[in-house]
Amino acid sequence: MSRIGKLPVNLVDGVQVTIAEGNVVTVKGPKGTLIKQLHPEMILTEENGQIKVSCPNDDVKNYNALWGLTRTLLNNMVIGVTTGYQKALELVGVGYRAQMQGKKLVLQVGYSHPVEFEPEEDMEIEVPAPTKVIVKGIDKEKVGSLAANIRAVREPEPYKGKGIRYEGEVVKLKAGKSGSK
Repeated sequence: MSRIGKLPVNLVDGVQVTIAEGNVVTVKGPKGTLIKQLHPEMILTEENGQIKVSCPNDDVKNYNALWGLTRTLLNNMVIGVTTGYQKALELVGVGYRAQMQGKKLVLQVGYSHPVEFEPEEDMEIEVPAPTKVIVKGIDKEKVGSLAANIRAVREPEPYKGKGIRYEGEVVKLKAGKSGSK
């Protein structure tokens, strides 16, 4: 039995959920609309402002994993259309900076050229300080993916810790070469 899967997904006021054939779920809320194809064998039922996910039977080993996954994906969609998601990144290094040019994010992180990122239409990038970037959106998967792509431009290196890192990420530094005589 899945501990996560058996929990109901609570619907907040202003959120409408439509479950179509083949478990195509549409979630509409104040921040936007999300559509996702969930596993067709999971059973989704909506009652009393809650969505419950259940398995067709307990025989198949993979159903427990799919049960929890389906419930979590639904919950992430509901949270996304109500409050949204965000990931913060920090730029650490001398001369490393970020700035917005229109809707484009321009990073200068030690290369001979600036690196540019154009977010998708439902995504938003903010630069509150030259060394801080915030990625916002309603789809948790897209927010994490864009933040990971920005971080991949210059990952933190293990000797000085320079690079782009997630806010609060701890980079374990290695000892440099020791001088021997």
